[in-house]
Amino acid sequence: MSILLGCIADDFTGATDLASMLVHAGMRTVQTIGIPKEPVPDGTDAVVIALKSRTTPAEQAVAESLAALQWLRDAGCRQTYFKYCSTFDSTDKGNIGPVAEALMAALDTPFTIACPAFPENKRTIFKGHLFVGDVLLAESSMRHHPLTPMHDSNLQRVLQRQTTKKVGLIEHGTVAAGAQAIKQRMEALKAEGVGMAIVDAISNDDLLQIGAACADLPLVTAGSGIALGLPQNFRAQGLLNAQDAASDLPETQGLRAIVCGSCSQATQAQLADAVERGTPAYAIDPLRLAANEDQVAEAMAWAEPLLGQGPVIVYATASPDRVKVAQEKLGVDRAGALVEEALSEIAKRLVQAGVRQLIVAGGETSGAVVTALDVRSLRIGPTIDPGVPWTVSLGATPIALALKSGNFGATDFFTKAWSQLP
Repeated sequence: MSILLGCIADDFTGATDLASMLVHAGMRTVQTIGIPKEPVPDGTDAVVIALKSRTTPAEQAVAESLAALQWLRDAGCRQTYFKYCSTFDSTDKGNIGPVAEALMAALDTPFTIACPAFPENKRTIFKGHLFVGDVLLAESSMRHHPLTPMHDSNLQRVLQRQTTKKVGLIEHGTVAAGAQAIKQRMEALKAEGVGMAIVDAISNDDLLQIGAACADLPLVTAGSGIALGLPQNFRAQGLLNAQDAASDLPETQGLRAIVCGSCSQATQAQLADAVERGTPAYAIDPLRLAANEDQVAEAMAWAEPLLGQGPVIVYATASPDRVKVAQEKLGVDRAGALVEEALSEIAKRLVQAGVRQLIVAGGETSGAVVTALDVRSLRIGPTIDPGVPWTVSLGATPIALALKSGNFGATDFFTKAWSQLP
């Protein structure tokens, strides 16, 4: 077995986002949940290993990422890709810097890039500053993120606080000049002792040029956007044949449900839109969970009579003010853990009740759900919205899963997603 591109993603929805981009760019891609316990199918061009390491202690994130790297190296991957969120959300202690630095050491490479840009989802970088739509990252809703609030838009500063490597910048003027100019700037930065470089990108054309410039880098660190530009390198080497833009998925007959844990503005709007259109919804309250009230049983008693009539939603989505109240009373970690545990158990019971088409909103929630369902690998299918494809689990009982990052998707995402299934 020889894999062209081996990817390590720091959360589950981010992994699905990356896998979708690779499929779109023509790579036969398998996403695994955690480090694979068995070989991937023959003919696989790229493997995306989904970890749940974005918010774990840095030491744990490093250890898990290195273990994933070892599996990919044993599988013969030619290039390694460390994928994080397009909003670069992390803390001053990591985990982006520590993981990237550890992977560099393991691969014995002195230099890599960092580029979370995803222009199609309105994440752009200019002069090293990350924009979300028309506003700087620190002025966006990410400043209220319950686990990784972002208060600095300057990615050089953010990354420098997380690594012992010197962090440089490849500005947009260089990127606009093309792949050769980018490569020359990389060499100049390496000569100056720079170990990691933030790269500006404001369009898909920029991503293609950056991808071409990264052909010889053992390690690329980025959001999912750079995935647009990497397959061309393997194709130019005669290692990759043209593939269909999206994989066909097998049919999954069964009931439909949505489990929603994200509190992002995008998910709040999607939830409100679905409820306004008539989708029944049940709210999970972390304070009631902390009081040992059995909201899992209550939610299932509410949902089961409705499942045959159409999709249902079980959610813990709330406004920043309500989230803050729960966190102040319970602590950030406990509030998040209670919600994840409850929603993952509800998802498990929904599947036991016959749900075979399931949308999950939120990276942490998605990780908890696929773990509870014992999903180990996914076939990647058509894109619903940029960065969010339908997938089908591989195993005895296939389940269609849309694992959505909280910030991704149009307002009508929950409604239109169903129309994308075969």
